[in-house]
Amino acid sequence: MIIEAKTSPIAVPMTALMVAMACFQLGAALAKSLFPLVGVGGTAALRLAIASVILLIVWRPWHLRFTPAQLRTVIVYGVAMGWMNYFFYLAISYIPLGITMALEFTGPLGVALFASRRPVDFLWILLAGIGLIALLPLGLGGQPLSVLGVAYALGAGLCWALYIVFGRRAGTAHGGQITALGTVIGAVMIVPIGLSQSGAQLFAPSLLPAAIGVAVLSSALPYSLEMYAMPRIPTRTFGVLMSLNPALGAISGLIFLGEMLSVVQWSAIACIVAASAGSAATRELAPV
Repeated sequence: MIIEAKTSPIAVPMTALMVAMACFQLGAALAKSLFPLVGVGGTAALRLAIASVILLIVWRPWHLRFTPAQLRTVIVYGVAMGWMNYFFYLAISYIPLGITMALEFTGPLGVALFASRRPVDFLWILLAGIGLIALLPLGLGGQPLSVLGVAYALGAGLCWALYIVFGRRAGTAHGGQITALGTVIGAVMIVPIGLSQSGAQLFAPSLLPAAIGVAVLSSALPYSLEMYAMPRIPTRTFGVLMSLNPALGAISGLIFLGEMLSVVQWSAIACIVAASAGSAATRELAPV
C-alpha cells in the first residue's frame, strides 16, 4: 500500500511569509553597512528608488484609474511608506535592530487595539505598555537608549499605522499595484533627502550590488511574498506570524551586527511580541 504525502494547503504561503520576514531582517542588516557610505537618507533613497523600479516592472500599475478621493488615499499611503522607511533607518543608526522593530511594532499593535473594549485586549495593552516602558531611555535595561533613536522608531511605528489604515482604504483588489504606486510615491518623498545628503556618491557603481540587495531583500521580495501569502492564510494566523518580527530583528541584529541586548531588553521585546501575537490570536473571537 503506497501512501502519498500531501502538503498542507497553508504550508506554502506560511513558508512564503516566514521567508519574507527573514528577508526583511537581512535587508535591514545589509542596509546598515551602507550608512557610512551614503548616510541614512541615501540608503533609504536607494532602497525606495530601486524597489519602485522593480515593483513597477512586476506589477505594472499604470492601467489603474482612481477617483480623487482614492488618489488622495493612495498618496497618503505612499507618503507614510516613505517616511516609515526613512525613520526606521534613522532609528537603527542609533539603537539596535531588535529594539527598533519592537518599538515600531507599537504602530500596528495600536491599530489592532484601537477602540477595542474586550477585557482580553486590556491584557495585550498592559503587556505592550510594560515592554514599551522598559525600552524607553530610562536606564531600565542597563545603558539608556538614545532618545533620538527611540523617537525615530516610534515615528516609524506611527507611519506604519498610517500605512496600514490607508493601505486598507486603498483596497485589496489591486494589492500589488497599490504597493508599487506607494513605493514610487515614497521614493519621490525620500530621494531628494538622500541626494541632499550624499550627492553624486549616491550614483557610485560600487554601491549598486549592495543597494539592489537592500531593495530586493527589504522591499520587492518581502512585499511580493506577503501579497501572495495574505489572502491564503487566515487573518489570525497571519497576524500571529507577523508578530515574530521584533524577535527575528533581535536575533538578526545579534548574528549579523553583533548587537548585544540586556535581559531586560529581551524581556521587553518578548512582552511586545506576546501582546501582538495575543491580539492577533484573539481578534476573531470578538462577538459579532
